Amino acid sequence: MGRNSKFTAGVPGTREYFSLEKGSIKKKWKNRVPVALIYPNIYSLGMSNLGFQLVYDLLNQDDSIVAERVFFPESNDKPLSVESGRPLSDFPFLLFSVSFEQDYQNLIMMLELAGIDSLASHRSNKSIDVTAQAAGGQPLIVAGGVATFMNPEPLAPFIDLFIIGEAEPVLIPVMEQLMDGIGKNKNELLVKIASALPGCYVPAFYEVKHDTDGKLLTTIPDSNYPSLPDRIKKVILDSPGDYAAHSKILSPSAEFSNLFMTELGRGCSRGCRFCAAGFIYRPPRLWKAQSIINAIDSRPDGCSRIGLLGMEMAKPEDVSLIADYLANESCSLSFSSLRADIISSSLTELLGQSNLKSAAIAPDGGSERLRQVINKGITEDDVMAAVEILAQKGIKNLKLYFMIGLPTETQADLDEMVALIMKVKGKILDIGRTKGKISLLTLSINCFIPKPWTPFQFHPMEEVASLKQKLIFLRKTIGAQGNIRIKAESPEKAFSQATLSRGDRRVGRALLQMVLHNCTWRQAFKEENINPADYTTRQRDLNELFPWEIIDHGIDRKYLWSEYQKALQAKTTVPCDTSLCKRCGVC
Repeated sequence: MGRNSKFTAGVPGTREYFSLEKGSIKKKWKNRVPVALIYPNIYSLGMSNLGFQLVYDLLNQDDSIVAERVFFPESNDKPLSVESGRPLSDFPFLLFSVSFEQDYQNLIMMLELAGIDSLASHRSNKSIDVTAQAAGGQPLIVAGGVATFMNPEPLAPFIDLFIIGEAEPVLIPVMEQLMDGIGKNKNELLVKIASALPGCYVPAFYEVKHDTDGKLLTTIPDSNYPSLPDRIKKVILDSPGDYAAHSKILSPSAEFSNLFMTELGRGCSRGCRFCAAGFIYRPPRLWKAQSIINAIDSRPDGCSRIGLLGMEMAKPEDVSLIADYLANESCSLSFSSLRADIISSSLTELLGQSNLKSAAIAPDGGSERLRQVINKGITEDDVMAAVEILAQKGIKNLKLYFMIGLPTETQADLDEMVALIMKVKGKILDIGRTKGKISLLTLSINCFIPKPWTPFQFHPMEEVASLKQKLIFLRKTIGAQGNIRIKAESPEKAFSQATLSRGDRRVGRALLQMVLHNCTWRQAFKEENINPADYTTRQRDLNELFPWEIIDHGIDRKYLWSEYQKALQAKTTVPCDTSLCKRCGVC
């Protein structure tokens, strides 16, 4: 935990970015309600987040709202909006979009830098005023994003209202209620919203109880508010209509510079047991190929770089249709990673035409047995076939994603990982020699974290010392090989991320200590008398209540437990078919 190392890049919060963008919006403030849409990290990362862009567009579709973006500032300056350079104190409503646990500390820091009390309990319960602090009040703080509907509890002490789920079905009704509530008592307004609208969670209205060992006993609504739901049911988008979600703003300063992103769907039917997104975005929804093509067709003139989000879950036949369209439009393709078993002839041709220099494949598990444990659904033969196709199409930099510390992992699994890596290296070198181009193989090795809402939520994370030994083994075994580069996540950093992702409100108090006293996360946990191992390296049983279960994703925890037991036996589960399957409870 701590400030992101990328904070030295750029000057987020200044208006220079605005003049370079295509598609951004600047409205006059007169007779409009100001809303700050905040991404608690730097501009380049925030503007590469499609969900953040979608919320910006949704808000600004309402002519009575002026929504401006705010990013984490450099050099501890006050956060200022990109569009008009205004401070957070000028906005009555602050909407945080939170995608990653590592940004929790940044969220708190932004409030403190802006002179806003970060603790919700310290902020005024006075009526909401459109001039916010200028009129003696304080802004109402809302948070959403995938990290919050995986587990909102570490941020619960700081947030007035969480929006749990996808923004399209609920954001506008929430904003209508908030704007109608201007001039009214804040608590009365929040009770009304949380009682009437799905996906709306006001943590201050819920009481949390622990036993003497610190284990969670209950999270229940305050008896003073009988209209509140016992659990918060997430909201989802059933269909995007004629246009799949796509980029609204292109920026040369984004991490993916001037890349037009389009979504292929949400959720995933594969059921990889380590993947939180594959469970919290259930049911899996694949958008129609024509909706995706329509979205791409709406790109600005002169834009030919297309990023497809969700290639890992797409149907091969849809990928072929989209690939044919992109080829006919002379567009180049970009993607984060590619499933080894969906490569079609159309996609192969497009890869060749796109002049891609880099591509990534995610075996995740190092051995055939571990890929069965995690239910990955691809084999070594799939990996090698994909490697050959990519190398033949001129990929110079091939990346393989692996995890260490997966449940039941042994030395034999690590040995098999090394053997697979050497086979891949041999294949790309053989092809490279025939083409006169030697490729680089990059290994991205991350530590397994047992995420909420996955079958592995019951499983302990491996100890940091053990993970370090595994990394030492891999570096010694293959680190000296030519044409291989290893990028490995720090086990210590992974441990802190696990604590945040699996934490409760007490973790939030430790985060506040870190911000106020500029101390390490271990010092903060010690000060708050919290043992982080209680969240990370402890085995859980079927009946222990988790803090994130205040959210209702519709998933039966007995299903997750049964999947966990199958994993321990290296038994696989077929992908879900939403027309037939009722296993997990979501459908």
